Amino acid sequence: MDDVLLHKLAISGPTLASMIQRLSSSAADVDGLLFGHVTRISPSTLSDDSSQTSPDSHLVAIISGFLCFPSLLSFYDSLGRVDSSRLSSTTHLNHKPLIGWFSSRRKTPLRPSMREFVVTHSLSSTSNLSLPIQNSDSDSLFAPSIFLLFTTPLQDQFIQTNQYRAFHFQSSRHCFNPLSIDVVNIGPAFRGHYGSFSPTSALPFLNCELRSSTPMNEDRNDKTLIGMKQTEKDQSLLDTCTEGMQIGRLNRLIGPEATRYTAGLEDLYEKMLLKAESLARLVEASSAKVLEQENQNRKLRYNVARSVGVE
Repeated sequence: MDDVLLHKLAISGPTLASMIQRLSSSAADVDGLLFGHVTRISPSTLSDDSSQTSPDSHLVAIISGFLCFPSLLSFYDSLGRVDSSRLSSTTHLNHKPLIGWFSSRRKTPLRPSMREFVVTHSLSSTSNLSLPIQNSDSDSLFAPSIFLLFTTPLQDQFIQTNQYRAFHFQSSRHCFNPLSIDVVNIGPAFRGHYGSFSPTSALPFLNCELRSSTPMNEDRNDKTLIGMKQTEKDQSLLDTCTEGMQIGRLNRLIGPEATRYTAGLEDLYEKMLLKAESLARLVEASSAKVLEQENQNRKLRYNVARSVGVE
């Protein structure tokens, strides 16, 4: 069976927290089985460019459950050979596909041991445990070849610390391939890891035309009058900032004809930058004059204090 290339390993936050709590509360080193499925997921591009080609899909293994045994050598012997009969009965009771196993040990390096290598090789070689890949066009199968290792730091820590790392065993090369772990917190199905984004509703129409002032009715209260005056003041300020472009032209920047008027908007933006630069120069010049005046006042105070001291 040819090895499939996994992109990453995904697990929900509650499942990972439950595993760490179970391993931390155990009296000794333990191990167990990992259940879930393997699926192809198209990465999210979040792009509005319809001409952009869709990226290639990634193969992701998703952990949806686990089974922790009370001690080591639970489903394998001292030489690392998997007991198929015991493993089959355990997986049958769990009602979930087996995708790999995990091991938890304290104060050891975060790398697989020789026995864990042999166990993973024996587990991935068990043909009757292979599972089909979801959302895949081919009929390829995935062997339970994932290994998740939990350890604690070699030195004592004031805060309880747990380290973990995921590996994918490749039978063709007889080696472990490190996997990145994606902790997802949106449910067991992960909603396709958000899937590919595509807008389903058009932008609303924005009315940018100027409105002429209407005669006020006698029953309008003072609060409405104040609001209208503030609106007129804001409109006057907006007209000052957009000198050279009428407000009515802004509605043309939304819709299918927007490409024709982008040059006008760029010209307006350049004018606003020139105004901002001119304002910055004025502020710099005024700051220099204020500093000069402060220096003169300081000299005058010094001369006055000196003359008073001499007298």
